Amino acid sequence: MDVFDILDRLVAFPTVAGRPNGDIAGWIKTYLAEHRVQVTVLPGPEGDRSNLFATIGPADVPGYILSGHMDVVPASEPQWSSSPFALRKEGERLYGRGTTDMKGFLAAALAAVPALTGLRLAGPIHLAFSYDEEVGCRGVPHLIARLPELCAKPLGVIVGEPSGMRAVRGHKGKAAARVIVNGRSGHSSRPDLGLNAVHAMAYVLSAAVSEAERLTHGPFDAAFEPPYSSLQAGVVAGGHQVNIIPGTCTLDLEARAIPGVDPASLLAPVKARAEALAADGFRIEWRPMSAYPALSLPQDTALAALLGELTGDAPLAAVSYGTEAGLYQAAGLDAIICGPGDIDRAHKPNEYILASELTACQRVIEALGVRCAA
Repeated sequence: MDVFDILDRLVAFPTVAGRPNGDIAGWIKTYLAEHRVQVTVLPGPEGDRSNLFATIGPADVPGYILSGHMDVVPASEPQWSSSPFALRKEGERLYGRGTTDMKGFLAAALAAVPALTGLRLAGPIHLAFSYDEEVGCRGVPHLIARLPELCAKPLGVIVGEPSGMRAVRGHKGKAAARVIVNGRSGHSSRPDLGLNAVHAMAYVLSAAVSEAERLTHGPFDAAFEPPYSSLQAGVVAGGHQVNIIPGTCTLDLEARAIPGVDPASLLAPVKARAEALAADGFRIEWRPMSAYPALSLPQDTALAALLGELTGDAPLAAVSYGTEAGLYQAAGLDAIICGPGDIDRAHKPNEYILASELTACQRVIEALGVRCAA
């Protein structure tokens, strides 16, 4: 199978984050087994989702991890011109959910397997495929925790998120949370008998807006756009109709932090303002939704130099989106981003990747194998 056949098979699995992924994991395991690659299936605590880890070459010496996620975002937008889970080719463009984010990278890595297994690798290349990245990098921490028993400490991790095959050394960290204000419903003609949760949430929302403004004044990191940490309220929901006192209101918010700043700490003032509402009789629920740390790989690391040589371009300092790379770095491993496709095509109807991007990625992975065989 070539890279296009493999991508066709991967896209056909509707692996929307938060759902079982046994079908795609099973197919990848079977494919690798056909090439005499041993795969370890690592079930997550959810019971219906698994990470995969495979090693080509000797597992007891340091090598490199190729990291990617098997899940995708939903594809319910009506603007799709064809089935999102059936690969459609139109010239250079290959359309389908996940083609860019990031089944294209998985396909390139899997397509490179025959070449890699044909080399006498002195250092291994590992495949680490995770689940539920799109809902807050929930799967990969379980995989990372198992690495010491699966392989020698890697020399580096290459996370294949779409970067136009230009290596990237940094991204911001993120924390997201949901706050639920529970008041007391009733008829709007008697506001004195109720507790209006929407009115109460206005104080929480005001705190979020104030914190967002404060963050624009620094600290700064010029590698990023914008060059400061940020906070935003993304979803507010509450009430049923205008003549009913709303008994519940929900707010989803997120913070994105430059390296050196804990993203969860940026939400703390908003959490404190929400919890203060308890003094007025409201019941408050604070539910963390997702979190991952920033990535900041120094320019002078061996991994950055290696990717510069393999791709022919000096690594970029940073990108605006987040990845699993920060979690690998937090675990003590050098990590860098480098994968096919353009992030601007991700999470949109008619997502696509270029055929030339897939083949370029496969060539870089095979070149990495030649380095590991030297």
